[in-house]
Amino acid sequence: MRQLGANALAIVVGTVLSLAATAGYGADPEHWSYSGPTGPAKWNTLEKSFAQCKLGQVQSPIDIPDEKARKGDLSPLLFNYKPSPLRIVDNGHTIQVNYAPGSFLSWEGKRYELTQFHFHKPGEEKIDGKGHEMDAHLVHQGPNGKLVVLAIQLDAGKENRLMKALWDNLPKEKGKESVVDAVKINVLDLLPENKGYYLYAGSLTTPPCSEEVTWFVLKTPVQVSPDQIARFARLYPMNARPVQPLNDRDIQATR
Repeated sequence: MRQLGANALAIVVGTVLSLAATAGYGADPEHWSYSGPTGPAKWNTLEKSFAQCKLGQVQSPIDIPDEKARKGDLSPLLFNYKPSPLRIVDNGHTIQVNYAPGSFLSWEGKRYELTQFHFHKPGEEKIDGKGHEMDAHLVHQGPNGKLVVLAIQLDAGKENRLMKALWDNLPKEKGKESVVDAVKINVLDLLPENKGYYLYAGSLTTPPCSEEVTWFVLKTPVQVSPDQIARFARLYPMNARPVQPLNDRDIQATR
């Protein structure tokens, strides 16, 4: 077979990663899980394509050591998120919202399109050993399929109106996207006022655990009501991958 040029190879790799991020959460729920014989410790044995789950050197999530993070004047995250008709699916691993085209995150002059967001309980990321009740992962696709995930920590507090719209329209069956055109959502309602962040190189937190994913973890958590947490827990009481080794990777942070 003729060797691919560097640009062509980058596009192929980017496409594979993109598909993994946007469709991977819809994989067969019986194939992998968060506990038992198909849980995280066994993911790499379930399929050859899951090998990175064990062999990868920059896996996610991680426990971020704030003191060791290189703090500096990093470029701000610029959000251009617009309202989207509600497209929601219970895919057997989480509740996922597929976002309409046209909303994006800009960083260092590059544009990353928001494709979907989903939830984990408890929150997968930790900072100095401290975890959170839940988190939201906003998955973006950029140039050559480059993936960027924005992690937002969720704590118990006041009701969040975006979460209310989602939970009021949960699908009645798994694996089938529910389109609610009459309901418009805006993921801006899930962002904290302070947009300070940590930055590190990581992976998808579900099989196939593909690497070359850029992670932004917002420092400031967002409040959702105890009832909103409880409603998600009734569906998914635990759907979080354990934290992975840092392996001396570089972690940056805003001041």
